[in-house]
Amino acid sequence: MEWYLPVIWAAIIALAVGMYVILDGFDLGVGILFPTTRDEATRDQMMNSVAPFWDGNETWLVLGGGGLWVAFPLAYSIIMPALYLPVIVMLLALIFRGVSFEFRWVAKPKHAIWDIAFAGGSIVAAFAQGVILGGLLQGITVENGAYAGGSFEWFAPFPLLTGVGLVAGYALLGATWLTMRTVGPAAAHARQLARPLMLAVAAIAALVSLWTPIIFAHIAERWFTAPNIYYLWIFPALTAVLVVMVWRALGREHTALPFFGTIGIFILCYAGLAISNFPYLVPPTVTIWEASSAPSSQIFILIGTLFLLPLVLCYTVFVYWTFRGKLAEGEGYH
Repeated sequence: MEWYLPVIWAAIIALAVGMYVILDGFDLGVGILFPTTRDEATRDQMMNSVAPFWDGNETWLVLGGGGLWVAFPLAYSIIMPALYLPVIVMLLALIFRGVSFEFRWVAKPKHAIWDIAFAGGSIVAAFAQGVILGGLLQGITVENGAYAGGSFEWFAPFPLLTGVGLVAGYALLGATWLTMRTVGPAAAHARQLARPLMLAVAAIAALVSLWTPIIFAHIAERWFTAPNIYYLWIFPALTAVLVVMVWRALGREHTALPFFGTIGIFILCYAGLAISNFPYLVPPTVTIWEASSAPSSQIFILIGTLFLLPLVLCYTVFVYWTFRGKLAEGEGYH
């Protein structure tokens, strides 16, 4: 087997998941923050700030899931049965949330049900994604190349903590997005929420960082044995620096810096999780080489991906450039 093909596909899937978490994270975050205000104009402004982007952002989720299915079918066949319930809940929540974008405007002024669908779908989807992450990180019971656990193996303290943590993280992304892209009451309201959310995210990230090496021996070995310990310390150190930077930028009422600083925090945390578990795709038993499909299959789909991935990236850049600038109250794209 060509050893490099699983590495390439692992990198592509990691890119897709990372792009999804960052891009769809802030628009899910806006939905999570929806119940924090009852002002109709502010809610309209919040929803309009993500209206041109939300559906394109979810393209990355399709690429990540589809890539896993094609390139690593063994991992897909293990992960899906183990996390079937939170995955289904996530997809249903995303459907309700997506429908609310279309129906909320035409249902005015009787649109309370769509406000609930937008906020509820965002919160439930974010929580389910965090549970999926935690369920994967805590390890999946595998016997003879198949899932051997129960339907609720994911229902444990660690996945529930990561679920809460991702809700808080997405809310922070949404708050800093609104401070950057809106003006007036919506921006002021988001800035007021961002600092408490920063504290919550920092506390949960620290708890997860302490919990994982204590509970999982392979993660402790990866981070705290020589020579890794001599250079991996840079990741938590940079994360702490970014937390302080975002906190100070919010206090000084910077607009763009808190958002990009929060993205930096997400990237560093994501890199830390990858370092903790590579090369395991199904921790702690199945590696990317053991889970990979036939080289011919990976090469075939890689050819198409090499053409389509730049198009998706260009489309993403084009949309964000086209709808750049701040959104004032009363403006929108619906």
